[in-house]
Amino acid sequence: MRSARLELALDSGIWPLSAEGKIAVFRPVAGDDLSALPRERVVVLTGFRPDIEHFAARGYAVTPEPGYAGALICLPRGRDHARALIAEAIALVPQGALLIDGAKTDGVESLIKELRPLGTLSEILSKAHGKIFAFAARPDALPAGWSLKQRPVGDGFVTCPGVFSADGPDPGSELLLSVLPEKLGPKVADLGAGWGYLSRAVLQREGVKRLDLVEAEALALDCARANLSDERLRFHHADALSFRPESLVETVVMNPPFHTGRSADPALGIGFIRAARKIMAPDGVLWMVANRHLPYDEALTEAFQSYETVTQTSAFRVIRAIKPRRVPAKGR
Repeated sequence: MRSARLELALDSGIWPLSAEGKIAVFRPVAGDDLSALPRERVVVLTGFRPDIEHFAARGYAVTPEPGYAGALICLPRGRDHARALIAEAIALVPQGALLIDGAKTDGVESLIKELRPLGTLSEILSKAHGKIFAFAARPDALPAGWSLKQRPVGDGFVTCPGVFSADGPDPGSELLLSVLPEKLGPKVADLGAGWGYLSRAVLQREGVKRLDLVEAEALALDCARANLSDERLRFHHADALSFRPESLVETVVMNPPFHTGRSADPALGIGFIRAARKIMAPDGVLWMVANRHLPYDEALTEAFQSYETVTQTSAFRVIRAIKPRRVPAKGR
């Protein structure tokens, strides 16, 4: 648990944190316990909308401020993303040591080996299947590639570390695109749109007059803005599960997430299915790609009058569902 390692680090004195000044906490996730730090000094820095809302609701500042006395980095899973956060934190807190915390499954041990020749590491503390340590280095000591700078991935797209499928289109999205019809309804929503791969294809379809591009991760949304420019587009930094358009849409396309950490979580995709139903016109059509092994059929039956598997591979299936049910099934 992050809270146990954080308390251990503070008690041990490995983090030379001054008694005053703001503390930047990079990328904590909903459920992380930050109570070992003084709430009034903490500024949570994350671009993921559900996490922003979680910490804001608990009284934490979530808007960047100038001048930090220290920084805590909650390691993300992606190695390039972790490197970029370290570079960003050192630039924000040039005079102070960083505290870096990560579970073993986040690659913390290999990161420690990578950081040793670049700066000064404190004692490495181990607890609760993870490690925590302080790190100090000059900004110019880090490799030039450690940044959140957008990078081309081909076909006119850019991505950056920290976004889903940063190396190129996800195979599931490619499969969905291969069967997406040439004509769509006038109002379309792309839920969990990422960096805009499916949205660009939607804009090329006949009849589209408005496209709501909905993405919870600010880094991905920034890439989508760089990838797409069209007066029909509406960009929304929002949680797809609670998003509401200005008017109901005729078509929803989506490749919903299906992981919480490293574990498959069908509840995420089920939440997207229910969210799509709520924003669709009575004759609306959902186009969705999902991993074949995930149990979405009950949710689809509950949310739509009819659905079918249009195509599938050994890993994915594309689902077309029509006519959202206005009243949830009994017991819901």
